[in-house]
Amino acid sequence: MPAALELESATAQLSHTELAELMRTFNDVTERLSATHESLRAEVSRLNTELSDTRAQLNRARELASLGEMAAGIAHEVRNPLGSIRLYATMLEEDLADRPSEQNVACKIRGAVQHLDAVVGDVLTFARETNLRCESVEAASLFEQALAACADVIDSSDMEVVAEIDADLRVDCDPSAVHQALVNVIRNACQAMDQSDVCRRLILGAAPDHVLDPDGKRVPMLALTIRDTGPGITDDVIGRLFNPFFTTRSTGTGLGLAIVHRILDAHRGRIQITNCNPPQHPGALVELLFPMNHENGHDAPGEVHEHRLGS
Repeated sequence: MPAALELESATAQLSHTELAELMRTFNDVTERLSATHESLRAEVSRLNTELSDTRAQLNRARELASLGEMAAGIAHEVRNPLGSIRLYATMLEEDLADRPSEQNVACKIRGAVQHLDAVVGDVLTFARETNLRCESVEAASLFEQALAACADVIDSSDMEVVAEIDADLRVDCDPSAVHQALVNVIRNACQAMDQSDVCRRLILGAAPDHVLDPDGKRVPMLALTIRDTGPGITDDVIGRLFNPFFTTRSTGTGLGLAIVHRILDAHRGRIQITNCNPPQHPGALVELLFPMNHENGHDAPGEVHEHRLGS
């Protein structure tokens, strides 16, 4: 019997109720397959975006390393004559002790030189090759020391600090380098909240995470997070945050986050900055991500090893 006749014969034996149930089951399966397909498409799109962001950060790290080499050469050339200008300004200030108006001019020259010398110092910090001595450190201890270093700006802003950190979590890192990174980020967060009328709150956290590496593999990392309740970051600014000398404030060199980026690069980690979801959670979220395993040359807990910043 031909196949068409067999199907017609089988269908004729089904009741209307059975046929309706069969069609309903078929439609349900089709809808589930369609939903799964859309879900997979969305997941692929998300992973592609995450992978693109990872590769963009890798390219940015290489660009910052190249800029660092150039900036170091310029900074050294500038620092030497600055020292001479400061010396002569100080001598002139002493010689003009009996002429206050002229002495005030010399004092302003010395003050301007000190400001430029601070800029040069930030440039050298950004550019220098630094040996990192990595060891296992409590995440809570890193935050405590950073908060102590930022006590002046925190106390002056009437700010609430909320720490959500598991006491058992440890980070394999250079404590002094990560201390500088945390201080830079926390100070940025505090200054951002100075422009906000909402309740000023700094939320600190640490938790395991998984992110894509440039090859598309999911790797375990430990995230140190700093969230503020400020106004957040506009789209035209968020893409320029790590550019050396870029700043939205009237003071500062604009090297703070570029230095943080370099410190995380040296640890084979990364920094991610995103806006929180307003209006329930306004502000910005900064994540400092550190490897949790032996991949990418990272040290095991308790070992001490040297990495070169900018390598």
